[in-house]
Amino acid sequence: MRSSTGFLLASGLASQALAAKLIASHFSGPVYTLDLTLANATSGTLKVTGQTSGCGRIPSWITIDKASNSVYCFDESWYGSGVLAQFAADDEAILTPKASAPTLGNSVFGALYGGDDDKSFVITAEYSPSTITTYKLPLSASSKPVQKLSWTMAQPGPRPDRQDKPHPHGAFLDPTKTFLVVPDLGADLTRIFKINKATGELTACPTAASLPGDGPRHGEFLETEAGLRYYSLNEVASSVGMYNVTYGADGGCLALDLVQTLSTFGDRKGTTTEKAAELRIAGEYLYASNRNDQKFGKEQDSLAIFKLNKADGSMTFQELTNSYGYYPRPFQVNAAGTYVAIGGQTTANVAIVARDAATGKLGPLVANIDLPPRGTYGGEDGLSAVLWYE
Repeated sequence: MRSSTGFLLASGLASQALAAKLIASHFSGPVYTLDLTLANATSGTLKVTGQTSGCGRIPSWITIDKASNSVYCFDESWYGSGVLAQFAADDEAILTPKASAPTLGNSVFGALYGGDDDKSFVITAEYSPSTITTYKLPLSASSKPVQKLSWTMAQPGPRPDRQDKPHPHGAFLDPTKTFLVVPDLGADLTRIFKINKATGELTACPTAASLPGDGPRHGEFLETEAGLRYYSLNEVASSVGMYNVTYGADGGCLALDLVQTLSTFGDRKGTTTEKAAELRIAGEYLYASNRNDQKFGKEQDSLAIFKLNKADGSMTFQELTNSYGYYPRPFQVNAAGTYVAIGGQTTANVAIVARDAATGKLGPLVANIDLPPRGTYGGEDGLSAVLWYE
């Protein structure tokens, strides 16, 4: 077994700054600022240095724009109305409510796009209304949607309990920032839109199908030697799909072609009680979070690690590693590639895990903090999001 000293040297952690800040949200309402202080590269502490409210009743997702010291928060309230909130961050990443706009609620994701700076509009994905909605920035109490698109299905998908109707669950900019891809968990497809940067208007392109019962939820792009690839985290099937990306001539549509799908459990398929949540790419490695596999003991779920072939982007499953929490919904690798912040949804904890940037392996638990109240099994409660503020 590799020693902690060996892990330290191989991952370049010795030169890592010994402090960092994170932003986390809880389904019960609070949005937190967290400070990570390291005694050394593999041992540290997390503490709450700031707490605010203002993101409605059920904060579900956060987006950080460090350039403008802004944090955007999206409300999943399913009571017929919600809030889209903007917070200003000071030098210590302490958040102050800056602006908010009313929404229809049930927003599970949000992202900035459009304009000369690619940050002039914001898109939200509404799970149960089967809609996406766009707003112009800056926000105000009188903000109105720029555009709202909705969908229906003629019949349920292969998993009627999860795929009763369309359920958009994200919105991801391509590297040119001229297209948005929207994974639809309920309809087993990824919707693709061309962006009018001046007006924020979205024009639909042909959709890209996943495998039946996949339930796409989250995604990321990666440039390879053979061209651009898009990776889809599929919640219902607990799998990751890799798509080749092409662009139409003369400003035509972006297209996705599915070429590989692997289980987030390696040599077995996920069960109906297991649910993949997010994926992240760091260097030549892809990580995916698995909820409710309890691979490492009671309330200790896993993260899957895949090696990405730098030539063509194809995936090879490597191993499962401990997430140090139950229902790991959100996670993110820091910019240096040396730590991973993992949010346990049900255990309502944030775990910091060391990462070896050379091998992609995740190492020891460096720090952990509980942010009560903890969630309930299968409930939409507990910790909802965590991101590095950098």
